[in-house]
Amino acid sequence: MGISEFLNYSLITSKNFSLTVYGVLMVIGVVIVTIIILRILKRIFKRFIAKRERDQGVYWSVFLFVKYLTWVIVVIALLDTVGVQISVLLASIAALLVGVGLGIQQLFNDIASGLVLIVERNLQINDVIQLDDDTVGKVIEIGLRTSKIKTRDDIVMIVPNSKFVNDRIINWSHIDFKTRFFVEVGVAYGSDVKLVSDLLKACAMAHNKIANKPVAFVRFNNFGESSLDFQLYFWVQETFLVENIKSDLRFAIDEAFRKNGVIIPFPQRDVHMRK
Repeated sequence: MGISEFLNYSLITSKNFSLTVYGVLMVIGVVIVTIIILRILKRIFKRFIAKRERDQGVYWSVFLFVKYLTWVIVVIALLDTVGVQISVLLASIAALLVGVGLGIQQLFNDIASGLVLIVERNLQINDVIQLDDDTVGKVIEIGLRTSKIKTRDDIVMIVPNSKFVNDRIINWSHIDFKTRFFVEVGVAYGSDVKLVSDLLKACAMAHNKIANKPVAFVRFNNFGESSLDFQLYFWVQETFLVENIKSDLRFAIDEAFRKNGVIIPFPQRDVHMRK
């Protein structure tokens, strides 16, 4: 038996399928080459992400996606090579996907959103974000399908990537190096508004986590029903901890008002009795 006859020798033969020695050798060779190429690609990825510690999770997810996609293409090509009728197989797969399409639609949506995040880089590790439901958290991991954020309550939330792409998200880390916030306070009618303004600004200047530039300022917001309403605006760099800073300011404002005789009034209602 010659080499040609040996390679073309049919091992398995059926109506829609024929497997020869050549086909088996081809499958083995392609699988070995694919494994070698993927290992080389993995080494390249490791060297690449070693210089980008913040994005290691993202790039590793990309590599896994490329790996799985490569194997899918290789398997389809090998099946066609050994004589499997791909058109029949694809028709069967298409029919199956139609049945489960609704179930996996969201999965593909999340994966596509993960690729968008990777390409656009609108979301990065350690970014402080606010979700559409007002949840504030710090991004600790970005994956291909889901990402993880750590809230101010030290709770780790696993969020589908489609939420970052489709919903309205506020990224406090991208707004500016420093972000402006404010606290509100009301004082009794008849209070010295100049003194109130000076005390509020002094409280902001005394806090070591509030920026000196831009300078904190006070806005006389309104003549309320039972108080004169003020807002103290200030800038901070640590946006993730701003609620703690606001709490510190309220403690300081209360102490300053007590020392200087400034009264924070109760809501009041006048009731008139008629006989």
